[in-house]
Amino acid sequence: MAEADGKNRVFNGGSEEPEPGEAGQRDGDVSSNTEEQGQSSSQAVPKEGGDGAGDKPMPDAEGDSRPGRDREDEEEDTDSMDGSGLYSLTEEAERESEGGRRERAKEREGKRAARKRNRPGGGTTHHSSSSDDEDEEEEDPEEDEEEDEQAMEAWLGAELRDLSRQTWRAVPSLRFREIGKSSHQFVRRVCGARSFVQRLELQGRLERHTGCVNTLHFNPSGTRLASGSDDLRVVIWDWARRRAELEFDSGHKSNVFQAKFLPHSGDSTLAMCARDGQIRVAELSATQRCKNTKRVAQHKGAAHKLALEPDSPCSFLSAGEDAVVFGIDLRLDRPANKLVVVKEGDKKVGLYTIFVNPANTHHFAVGGRDQYVRIYDQRKINENDNNGVLKKFCPSHLVSSESKTNITCLVYSHDGSELLASYNDEDIYLFDSSHSDGADYRRRYKGHRNNATVKGVNFYGPCSEFVVSGSDCGHIYLWDKFSARIVQFMEGDKGGVVNCLEPHPHLPGLATSGLDHDVKLWAPTAENPTGLKGLKEVMKKNKRERDEDSVRHGDQYDTQLLWFLMRHMRNRRPQRARREGAEGDTDESWSSPDSSDDEDGGPDHVQCMSS
Repeated sequence: MAEADGKNRVFNGGSEEPEPGEAGQRDGDVSSNTEEQGQSSSQAVPKEGGDGAGDKPMPDAEGDSRPGRDREDEEEDTDSMDGSGLYSLTEEAERESEGGRRERAKEREGKRAARKRNRPGGGTTHHSSSSDDEDEEEEDPEEDEEEDEQAMEAWLGAELRDLSRQTWRAVPSLRFREIGKSSHQFVRRVCGARSFVQRLELQGRLERHTGCVNTLHFNPSGTRLASGSDDLRVVIWDWARRRAELEFDSGHKSNVFQAKFLPHSGDSTLAMCARDGQIRVAELSATQRCKNTKRVAQHKGAAHKLALEPDSPCSFLSAGEDAVVFGIDLRLDRPANKLVVVKEGDKKVGLYTIFVNPANTHHFAVGGRDQYVRIYDQRKINENDNNGVLKKFCPSHLVSSESKTNITCLVYSHDGSELLASYNDEDIYLFDSSHSDGADYRRRYKGHRNNATVKGVNFYGPCSEFVVSGSDCGHIYLWDKFSARIVQFMEGDKGGVVNCLEPHPHLPGLATSGLDHDVKLWAPTAENPTGLKGLKEVMKKNKRERDEDSVRHGDQYDTQLLWFLMRHMRNRRPQRARREGAEGDTDESWSSPDSSDDEDGGPDHVQCMSS
C-alpha cells in the first residue's frame, strides 16, 4: 500500500457516481432502482418509522442530477466493473418466492395426509397407534427447524431495498481525467464507488503494539496514522511505508481508548483518553519526539471517546462513564469546563461515545448506558429544562424494551444530516438529525454481532455512501447506506473481534484493529469483486447467538466487558507496577468532579522518547 503504487493500483476500477454528461441517478430513487435492477426483492419491506422517516429519500453523493448524456458515454464499457448482481445479502431468500413457500407447505400437508391414509383401519392396535404418533412427533422437530429457517430468512430480508445500479464507469472516467474534465472530482468518485468497496482486500499489517489496539486516527492530510493500545503506548505511523515514526508512553495508567490529531495543529497536538478517566494532551515536535503529555481533565470513570471540533486546533469534548461531558479549551489555564451531566429523569447515564456535528459545531450527540441518542446545543444547555437535551432519538421497538440496550458508538455523516448509532447486541440504526424529538430510525443495518466489546461504527466514502462496522465474529461488514444491503464482508481479526474502523480521509481504503495486536490496512486491489462467501451462515450464527443471550437474565454486556477488561489488566499488572514506581506520578484524584480541582499540585508531565 505504498503511496505511489497504491494509487496506480487503486484507479483501475469503477464507481457509482455519474460523470459529467451522464445521467445522474439518485440513490434515493426507489422506482429507478427497481427498473434498473431487473428484479425487485420480494422481501424488501418498508419500515414503520416515526416522523415519516422510513419513506424519506436519501441524498445522492453529488447532491444534484445531471440533465444530459454525451453520445460517446453511451458506448458499452467492458471495464464498468458492474457486479451488482453478486451482492445481495439474501440471495437465496430473494429467489424464493411466496408461491414456492406455499408449494412446500402443500407438500408437507400432502405427506401428512398420506401417512394418515396408510395407517391401519379400525383394527388398529394401541401399539400401532402410538407408533404412528411417535412418527408424527419425530416429524415435528424437522418442521420446527424449517419454520425457524424461514423466520431467519424473513428477518435477513426485512427492511431492505434494491441496490442502485452502478452508474460510474471506469473508461469514460479515465478519459475525462486525461483531458482535464472534472479531474478534481475523480478521486472523490473513486472513493465512493461500490465497485471499489467490493474489491477491498488486506494490504498489510502495522506491528508494534504488545496489546489490543483500541484506537486509530488519520491526520487531516492522511499521511500519518495514530494508534493507541492496551500497552499504554501511542504510535505515529507512516502507514504507506509501514514504518513507525514515533512511539511514546501516553502517561495513562490503563487502556488507551482514543488518540486523535487536533485539526490545524500541524500534527503537533494529540488528544488522548483512557480507562483511567484521564484526558491528556501530547505535544509532538517536528523532530519526531514527544515533548510531553499533560493531563487536562479527569473523569470519575472510564473515558471512551473524544469529539473534535473540525476547525479548532485547541478545543474538543470528552465523555465518560461518570455521565459528564467536558468542554476542553487548551488556551485556558483551567482547560476543562463541565458542560452537562447526562441524565434520564434523575438517573445518570454513563457515556460510551460522543460526536460533534461537522455542519453545526454547537451541536453534539452522546450515547451510552441506555437506548437514547441525545443531542445537545452547547449554547443553551439548561439542565432544569428536559435535562438540557435538545432532542432524543431511539428505535421505536427499543423505547419500552426490557432488555438493557446500550449505544456503544455513534457518528455524524460528512454533512451532519444523519446520525449512525450502534447498539450492543442489537443492530445499527440511521437517524435523520434534522427530524423532531422522538423520531424513529430511517435505516437498519444487521448481520453483525456487537456484544463482547465497545464496538465502533463509521461511515465510509466521501459522501457517507456506506456504513462500516466490526463484529464479534472477527469480520468487517460494509453496508450500502441506502439499500441496507451488505456489499463487502472480510475477515478482519484472528482474535475474534474487530472494534475500530478508520477510513482514509482522501483515498479509497481504511485501517482496522481489534483484539489482535496489529493494525490492518485495506485497499481496493482485488482482481474480482467479492462473492460474499459464507456471509449468510455467519449472519445466521450471529443472530442465533444473540437470541440465545437475550433470554438470559442479568446484564450480559457488563459481564463480558468486565471480563475482557480485567483479563488484559491482569496481563499488564507487573508492567504497570514498574512504570508507576519509576514515574512517581501522584497528581491523580478520582473523586474530584472537575479536573480543574485536580491540578493544584502542578502540571503533570511525562517525558517521552522517540521510537
